[in-house]
Amino acid sequence: MNLVIIIHILLGFILVYFAIRAYKRSRYFPMVYLAAGFLLITIGDTIIGDTLRFNHEESKELIEEGVEIAGFVLVIIAVLKS
Repeated sequence: MNLVIIIHILLGFILVYFAIRAYKRSRYFPMVYLAAGFLLITIGDTIIGDTLRFNHEESKELIEEGVEIAGFVLVIIAVLKS
């Protein structure tokens, strides 16, 4: 794992932390969707996309994109509920 991937994962988790913290302070439920969305985007893009190894590259791409799409859907829901 190279430094850029580690920084990407770290910044993604910091963003998730601040979204969860904002929810705890405000009890504004769309922040939960936002945190979950950013978590899925971070997991899909960096952890699945860059660090895990699959026997079939197509399967990896499908899983990675599916997780990222789910994350973007949650971010869109959070914005629409705001």
